[in-house]
Amino acid sequence: MEHVTFTPHGVCAMKIDFDLEEGKLHNVQFTGGCNGNLKAIGRLVEGRPAKEIADILRGNKCNFKSTSCADQFAHAIDEKIG
Repeated sequence: MEHVTFTPHGVCAMKIDFDLEEGKLHNVQFTGGCNGNLKAIGRLVEGRPAKEIADILRGNKCNFKSTSCADQFAHAIDEKIG
């Protein structure tokens, strides 16, 4: 299992941590941001294929921002798996 730490930009979350094992996501945790919603994302993606999740979340925007915590999570996955 490989641990990943990502520093998001332009959102309330300050850090995203997750583990990758055989292309699947585990132990997703956001530091900062909307606590309940981000915990829910972690639960929803647990054990799911990282690429599938990145494809779903990529481009999601938060209010007037050009990104969101979910979109930044997709960027973190893309950065790691290419």
